[in-house]
Amino acid sequence: MKNATIISGLGMTILCILFSCKDSHENPPETYLSAAEIFQDYFTLGASLSVNQIQGTDSLASNLIETEFNSIVPENCMKSEAIHPSEAEFFWEDADAFVQLGMSQKKEIIGHALFWHSQCPPWLFVDDKGNHVSREVLLERMKIHAHTIMKRYDGKVDGWDVVNEAVLDDGTMRKSPFYEIIGEDWVEQAFSIAQSAQTDAELYYNDYSTAIPEKREGIYNLVRQIQSKGIRVDGIGMQGHVNINSDDPSIDNLEKTIQRFSELGTVMITELDITVLPWPDLSKAAEISLNAEYKEEYNPYPDGLPEDVSLKLHNRYMELLNLFIKHSEDITRVTFWGVYDGQSWRNYWPITGRTDYPLAFDRKYNRKAFIDSLHTSLNQPTI
Repeated sequence: MKNATIISGLGMTILCILFSCKDSHENPPETYLSAAEIFQDYFTLGASLSVNQIQGTDSLASNLIETEFNSIVPENCMKSEAIHPSEAEFFWEDADAFVQLGMSQKKEIIGHALFWHSQCPPWLFVDDKGNHVSREVLLERMKIHAHTIMKRYDGKVDGWDVVNEAVLDDGTMRKSPFYEIIGEDWVEQAFSIAQSAQTDAELYYNDYSTAIPEKREGIYNLVRQIQSKGIRVDGIGMQGHVNINSDDPSIDNLEKTIQRFSELGTVMITELDITVLPWPDLSKAAEISLNAEYKEEYNPYPDGLPEDVSLKLHNRYMELLNLFIKHSEDITRVTFWGVYDGQSWRNYWPITGRTDYPLAFDRKYNRKAFIDSLHTSLNQPTI
């Protein structure tokens, strides 16, 4: 399967026209293959799950999760503010349900995220007077946090995003509270703590905009330095929050990043979604703190996508997935950040109240045509 024909350009356009860019579930083939089955020879296919989906309150989404994906990651319920709301309290209900769901459906289970500067509980960085704690106190709190969670799910969670988004676009370290209190070696300390939990799970670094050359090298050098000290970093997650425009980021820069990171371990495409909406005058990164005022000009498709935009989205996904298949010897997992368009964070970030179309399943829970178009291309005879 590795030598399957990869199509692009005019070929993708022809395939999209053949499929009319319609949802494949409208006329499903007699021998229907799930999305996970289509990609099973290349990588696992994942989705992030909201608490509602984990708890099963969205039955249509639950069906997609069970049938279309073989890997899952929690959207929010394992982030520190949710799972460790106070120093003496862990909240397990949602995380336990997430892990149980994955085990019952025999899926790859990814934990997200042990250490991230955002969505932290207020107590983590301060003492009872509101002052920053010492390096030693914070490291001990991090150890208790990570060990308690990792050991609870030992043998159940396959991999952990240990550190999320510690490097800025220019390749320097983010001056987060972790950095300010612990120092430049805080990421090294985080992976050392995770490794010392002695669980079977793999340990990952995860970040956005990794195709920016300066950021790519900053992450590469950070991970290589940690590994040189005998501390495990098993893989790097490349967040896939990208734009519909083919140069944002370019396939060339994405490919260079995959190749560079593969020198250090496995590569994962995490948090994949493609926005079709125009951006305000803000950095086109996945920086969670960005926000802008709603204007109608930033929400041009509230009632559906025009055919030309739908075709452009189709082709953008085709070129991305063809790239990931090309490098599937290094890429172990591709995970969409959400299950279907209606629940994507792209609808409310960086501007609330918009209608975006970023995922593999639409608002009616139908699979988009690019999955089946790609399946067709992979089964074409090699010329």
